[in-house]
Parts: sequence; structure tokens; C-alpha cells
Amino acid sequence: MDKTAQRLLKEDRVHGDNLFPLAAYWIELPGGEQVLDTHWHVEAEFFLLLEGEIQFQVDTDSFPLRAGEAIFIDPGDIHSAYSLNNEPCRFCALVFHPDLLQSAQYDAIQQKVIVPFLERRQTFPRVLSPDSPWQRELLGLLDGMMKAYAEQKPGCEVFMKASLLMMLSYLAAEERPSNRSRSDDADTTKVSRLKKVIQHIQEHYREPIRIQELAELIPMSEGQFCRFFKSMTRKTPVDYINSYRVRQAADLLRQTERKISDIAFDVGFDNVSYFIKVFRRIMKSTPSEFRKGREPEPRQPAGLSADS
Repeated sequence: MDKTAQRLLKEDRVHGDNLFPLAAYWIELPGGEQVLDTHWHVEAEFFLLLEGEIQFQVDTDSFPLRAGEAIFIDPGDIHSAYSLNNEPCRFCALVFHPDLLQSAQYDAIQQKVIVPFLERRQTFPRVLSPDSPWQRELLGLLDGMMKAYAEQKPGCEVFMKASLLMMLSYLAAEERPSNRSRSDDADTTKVSRLKKVIQHIQEHYREPIRIQELAELIPMSEGQFCRFFKSMTRKTPVDYINSYRVRQAADLLRQTERKISDIAFDVGFDNVSYFIKVFRRIMKSTPSEFRKGREPEPRQPAGLSADS
């Protein structure tokens, strides 16, 4: 599996396929690297931290995450993460489309469990901690799913879907489910504005992008926009654009034999030297080193034990 694709969990990726829209990923990063750039996707996601300590942001909420804890991300939530204390980070993610859980016909499960989950009226706590007995059970089910996905034995799909439904059954008890169907109007506006800007960057990264045109999308003054964008992503607009362009370049370097200069221009850089400088800062290697495979591949363990 391509490392760049693994790291990004990009919103334009297909996780699994139409028959079984679910995929699992294992990622290991050295200290000091961005864990997840700000992005969103239509799928739900369980993010389990195996090693290190990170700061996670979902929409406008930010919180630390310790090894052994997991984050649940509802479909459509903007999220990002960065390592704390410049320590190495190892994590895994289970990404699935909510349609996977739908019943073939409207029944009691659809009414009592699936619909409330899809509407966020009865969803998982944002942070799952082993300190809570019932959340520890959820983490155990997640562990089992990751192992099953890695082994890909016959019947894996049945086990995965049944485990997800079992996890939802744990929310039936009073005071367990979280209700995120309603959110503060101001927060909703912030998230909508950020999504609009990110979508514009993704659609036009090959072209020159001015801060003024991004600010006008919201609309805000350039100064207001820069402060808003950094408060939501922890990056300046220029840093985010450069990071996105470098990630696209990394895909092209791994998949094609095109000249580095051509790739630089194709992803929106107008200066090859600057492209190489930015690429090295973000990817910890030069474009040529990256292409030659000197960047270490992440491990994909068979399970989630500390030794895996």
C-alpha cells in the first residue's frame, strides 16, 4: 500500500469498494511530523493511537490523545492531528461508510440504532478510553476488527460488520451515547467556511492561488482570514497549500517516471529550487531520494499489540 495514500486518508480516496466500503490502515511516523493534515471525508473513522502522544482536532474541538485511546470521527467532520513533544507516533485507523450498516429493509435495528447513529443523535463518545470499562470493550472489538482485516480470512467481511453493529449495541445503555446532532451555530459556520476553502485549494492547487481569493470565498479580509485559517488548521494558508501540493507531487513521484521539474510545475510550484526545499522540509527527503524509496515504509502489523 502506498505510504502517501496511507498517511493522508484523503477525502477523495475510496475506502474499500462498493460492495464493502471499509478499509484499515497502519501508520508509523518519526517525531516532529504532522500526523494528519486538515481534511474531511464522507466516511466515519476510528483512529486508535498505539504509540506516542498527539493533539487531535475535530471541527472546533481540540484535545490530547494518549497511547491506547481512540478517537471516533463522524462522517463529514474536519479533523487533523500533530505529534506532541516531537515524539514518534504509531497509529491505526478504521474507515467505513455508514451505508455499510444499513438494513436491507426498515426494521427495529434500523429504527432504534442505525437512524439515530446516522443522524448523530446516538453516536460514540469522541474519545474512547480504556479507563472506562464499557469503552474498553469497544476498544477490544476495534482491536479484533483490525486483526481480522490484516489477516483477510474467509468471512472477514461478516465479522467486521457484525463487530460494528456490536459496538453500536453498547450505546443502547442510558448515558452512554453522545448526541452531536446539534452544534453551536458559530462552530457550524466556521467548519462550513473551512470546508469551502479546502475544497477550493484541492480543485485549484495546480494554479496560482492568492490569499485574497481564498479570503473572498468566506468572505473576510486577508488578515482575518489568515488568523481564522491558522486557528482551525494550525497552519498558515501558504503552508497548507504547499503541503497539499507536495503530497500530490509525492504520488506522482511514486507512480510515474516524469522529470522532477515537470512534476513541480504540474502541482503548482513555479520554482523548482523552492519546490525541492519545501518537499524536503515536509517529507524529510529530497524528491529524488523519495522516488528511490529511501523513505521508510510504514509497518502493517497483524494486530495491535505493543510488539506489532
